[in-house]
Amino acid sequence: MVIKLALLAGAAVGGVLTGLGFAPFDWWWLTLVGTVVLTALVQISQLVAPAPRGLALTGLVGLGYGLGLAGTTLNWMSAILVAAMVGMVVAVALFYAALALAVRAVMALRAWPLLVPACWVLLEFAISRWPFGGFGWVRVGYAMVDSPLAGAYPLVGVAGATYLAVLSGHLVWWAYGKHDWARLRRLARPSAGAKAVGEGVNAARRLVGWGCLLAVMVAAAGVGRLIAPAPAEGTIEAGWAQGGAPGGGVYGLGEARTITKNETAQTLQLAQDVAAGKLPQPDFVVWPENGTDLDPHADQATAQLVEQAVDAVGVPLFLGAIADGPGVDERQTVSLWWEPGVGETARYAKRAIVPFGEWIPARDILLPLIPQLRYVGAQSVAGDQPGVLPVTLPDGRAVNLGVAVCYDVAFDDVVYDLTRYGGQVIVVQSSNAMYQGTIQIEQQFAMTRVRAAELRRPILVVTTSGISGLIDAFGNVQWRVADRASAHGVAQLGIHTGTTPAVWLAGWLELVIAAAAAAAVGVAGGAWIRRRRG
Repeated sequence: MVIKLALLAGAAVGGVLTGLGFAPFDWWWLTLVGTVVLTALVQISQLVAPAPRGLALTGLVGLGYGLGLAGTTLNWMSAILVAAMVGMVVAVALFYAALALAVRAVMALRAWPLLVPACWVLLEFAISRWPFGGFGWVRVGYAMVDSPLAGAYPLVGVAGATYLAVLSGHLVWWAYGKHDWARLRRLARPSAGAKAVGEGVNAARRLVGWGCLLAVMVAAAGVGRLIAPAPAEGTIEAGWAQGGAPGGGVYGLGEARTITKNETAQTLQLAQDVAAGKLPQPDFVVWPENGTDLDPHADQATAQLVEQAVDAVGVPLFLGAIADGPGVDERQTVSLWWEPGVGETARYAKRAIVPFGEWIPARDILLPLIPQLRYVGAQSVAGDQPGVLPVTLPDGRAVNLGVAVCYDVAFDDVVYDLTRYGGQVIVVQSSNAMYQGTIQIEQQFAMTRVRAAELRRPILVVTTSGISGLIDAFGNVQWRVADRASAHGVAQLGIHTGTTPAVWLAGWLELVIAAAAAAAVGVAGGAWIRRRRG
């Protein structure tokens, strides 16, 4: 019992170590260590309790690991509801219980150093898609943005970075032979000659392991230099406004029109700074998601605030808004291109909407059972079109404006479509007011840095209350505005065309690796069943 409790405690610590690689901690090397800790403890659980009874212990090790990881990285959900945070942490941890069982299975195969990282890709493939559209928020690849492996983003994407990261840690584990628990079962001491031979083999394996690790890191960093951003075909000046929000929690946006008033106030100051020559004349101005919390087509006061802002700057306003419809008691989170004297001429509807945040799965069943879910309000409806809008700037230039809205950045296909469908200038609009003061905001900003590196495009991030900023095409932060601040400015963005290999390759690569992991688990499981029957 003591050994089993120690295993579970160690698993939780391993999960915490992995979580410390993510923003805002950013100790990416601890993520490599943490993934190896899980494998080591899975192996110990196998030694302590052989199958089939030992499978339950291995599953508990994975569950403890998942609780440590999710508890470290997803505790920000408590800003909405503590019960929701607990439910989300437990749900995520269950996936890691399944991962531990998969790792235990493939460790019986000779190619396990290659297959264990594949199991991680399989885990992230599944959790990014199911249930309720998936929640791939804590993918190992997101923690590598400041590591040498970041160079691999434009070639193999987040999924490939996950594989390389887990592989890196396990190469060292393999090199030192610490996985070889068969040694512990030997009751007799080996002969001196055998010991000498064994030490020579181990030394060779350590040399190979460290050599492979170095090769992975150098190759990834080298790719980052080889895949350069496409030459700019001109520049635009993008104004932006971070209006600020009253506070965190469910009602962090404040009373109706609070954010719109704050955004308008910052936009008027922006116009004054432009008139005074403090800032260059923008080609358009960006407001964040929820820049208007009411539909400007349906609420006259909101429309007047939008028109006041547009008239002040004299250029199109690209605003995040909540639009009524398309059905009764439904809404959409949209990005509207609003031109002076004309109004809306183009819109994008957010494709990735947050379960239990913007919509309630099985609403008719769950809402009566959990009245607290009423804070969600009208049921959001996801858009189904890529976030690429053909717009015309005041000087007559036609530009394809790419936009991702908040939760969109967590989904590969939604992001890849920005350049796949010809986006030339990319902005991310977000509303993190409910999570002010939590680590969620830093995590999302880091995730956006990864997306910039994948696409090799600069990205302007504009939020209600933090963190707005400019990220260059390599994922480096050019400037950022602090959480809870009110600010405005003008950012210069290059106009680029073309895509990176990751846009076309990463999805297929992830699918192949995940399928290989599933097949390996099946082969190992089948072999175990045959041995039991034999």
